[in-house]
Amino acid sequence: MCATALRLLTVLCGLAASGVPRVSGMRVYTPGDVEAVNGTDVRLKCTFQSSAPINPNTIVIFWSFRPLKPGREESVFHYQQRPYPPPDGIFRKRVIWAGDVMGRDASIIIQEVKFIYNGTFVCQVKNPPDVHGPSGEIRLRVVTTASFSDLLLLALAIGGGIAAIVLFLIIVVSCRRCKKRRQRPRERCEEAPRKERKDPTVCHPLMAAHLYKSNTSVEIDSSDGMISDPSTKDSSSSSEESPSSDEDDGDDSS
Repeated sequence: MCATALRLLTVLCGLAASGVPRVSGMRVYTPGDVEAVNGTDVRLKCTFQSSAPINPNTIVIFWSFRPLKPGREESVFHYQQRPYPPPDGIFRKRVIWAGDVMGRDASIIIQEVKFIYNGTFVCQVKNPPDVHGPSGEIRLRVVTTASFSDLLLLALAIGGGIAAIVLFLIIVVSCRRCKKRRQRPRERCEEAPRKERKDPTVCHPLMAAHLYKSNTSVEIDSSDGMISDPSTKDSSSSSEESPSSDEDDGDDSS
């Protein structure tokens, strides 16, 4: 019974282990077909996976080129602890290292491509003990002008950038206008109380006419009881009349 259970457990463990994806040996990944305009720079992307830990001191990367026309295979680039561009040949001073070994990237850049670069580029990576595995291939096609799809993508990118800038400017202008509209009512509310605040002791002479009061007297004739026209008397006239009345009283007493 125990032996049967152990066998069953072993089978289940084997099935579970077979279902887990594992990297056996070295695997290299490339895009396949790449198109570049004559005279421009092109990046040849190559990534890899290894079952062994990456050792920057022992890993080796090798790029080679096979032309479309029958001919010999030519070395393009070599990496071992540091990059080694080709010292001679058609790729001399045309290849730049653009990869990262620890990032599992073995890409290179070819500057100012020519029509003679039409062909197949092969990327090989060896990370001991993973030294066996398929290599990656890139078929480069050098053209005179960019294809319609590339032009369309470029136009969309430029148009999207311009649209984003215009939209940003519209948002900025709208925000400024809203701020100005909000500030105007506040300024009016602040100015209104200032206009109403006046010194009560200061007024215009025309508005102060009601402050000058005149002394009017109404004379009533005792004979017929009629009211005569009012006469305006100042304080000065009343003071002048007072001594005359006193004199009259004196004459009568005499």
